[in-house]
Amino acid sequence: MRSAGALAGVLLAGLIAWPFAGPVWAFATVCIGVVFLLLRHVAILAALADWLRDPLAKPVPQGSGIWEEVLVGLYRFVRGRILHEQQLADDLVRFRNAGLALPDGVVLLDARGHIEWCNPIASQYFGLDEQRDLGQPLVNLVRHPDLVAYLERGEYAEPLTLRLTRGEGLVLSLAVIAYGEAQKLLLASDVTLAEKVETIRRDFVANVSHELKSPLTVVAGFLETLTDGGVKLDERRRQGYLEMMREHTLRMQRLVEDLLTLSALESGRGASDEALVDVPALLAGVRDEALALSAGRHRIELDAQGPDGLLASAQELRSAFGNLVSNAVRYTPAGGDIRLSWRRRGAQAVFAVADSGPGIEPRHLPRLTERFYRVDHSRSRETGGTGLGLAIVKHVMTRHQATLEIESEPGTGSTFSAVFPARRIQPLAEAAPAPSA
Repeated sequence: MRSAGALAGVLLAGLIAWPFAGPVWAFATVCIGVVFLLLRHVAILAALADWLRDPLAKPVPQGSGIWEEVLVGLYRFVRGRILHEQQLADDLVRFRNAGLALPDGVVLLDARGHIEWCNPIASQYFGLDEQRDLGQPLVNLVRHPDLVAYLERGEYAEPLTLRLTRGEGLVLSLAVIAYGEAQKLLLASDVTLAEKVETIRRDFVANVSHELKSPLTVVAGFLETLTDGGVKLDERRRQGYLEMMREHTLRMQRLVEDLLTLSALESGRGASDEALVDVPALLAGVRDEALALSAGRHRIELDAQGPDGLLASAQELRSAFGNLVSNAVRYTPAGGDIRLSWRRRGAQAVFAVADSGPGIEPRHLPRLTERFYRVDHSRSRETGGTGLGLAIVKHVMTRHQATLEIESEPGTGSTFSAVFPARRIQPLAEAAPAPSA
């Protein structure tokens, strides 16, 4: 209507000019008005053409008449498009932030298996560069035959367990999720710890079964012999069989007790019954037990010049010290020396057990605190060891923020030291003493 009104105004101006200036000037007035209207449309078209070159960087040009409706429609369309793109950009940022925050590795693959995006965890797992490797085939960068076969097979119902050589034996569980047009989402989870736990569990079951099988076989065999009416046994042989059955039964009992102790230590975060322990009195009891176990076969000395009070669990402390001392008695040949000492080392307190036994080769030292690990299997069984003593000691030390130090040389003996931090050392006069056991 505005455009029609402008054209009508030009014609009306021509009609008004006709009576006063004649038909020529009337026609000229109409032509000038039409040219003016055309130039105005051309100017708006030029502004529109300039805006179309970069519609997101410039505002929509202004106009009137029919152009006003057209330009207002364009403005609304562009505004909606900008808001939509901004929303998509925000969604993409949120998706990337979520991918960056995931504890698992994430790799986006296109239909050809090329990398579209990966998060830093995936870069760490597979040794990828988040910028340089985009667009590269994943199988060219992670050259593992199991991964190549898994992706080529296209059956992703079951995850793939991938063992990588980089790092310290990294084990990954890979899951592939198909989406879009033949695109894939690769998720990589670190299951190294779970694999180690499962291996420990299998080894533990196998070791316990092995440790129980031998004494049970012996006891069962002797029981069968004793209950067989056709076998005549004199009293001496009968008593010998009963004594061997007793020894193997005690061995199984010690094994079960050590397993229960180790389980209790592993299930708790810290010592629950901590109190001020009279360490010299506790060590005197440990020495008496060592003398009874040795039965006069060793020279056992105690030098307790350290602090008299230690904040600890008396029961766990006695268990740890008792295991260290009993190991020294079991592995030191008859006539050897065993020295127990409780001293200060700077601000720390140290309980040490030094023996004159055969010593331990350096290759065994890092694994001594593993459950059922033995330097000499036959000798350990002969002395009645369960293979759990040092594992118990290690857990007790951990629960008391202490450390276990082992020094040994073949042929010169061994020294096992329990080192306690300064914050656990307190004089007995500060609190009522706790029972030593």
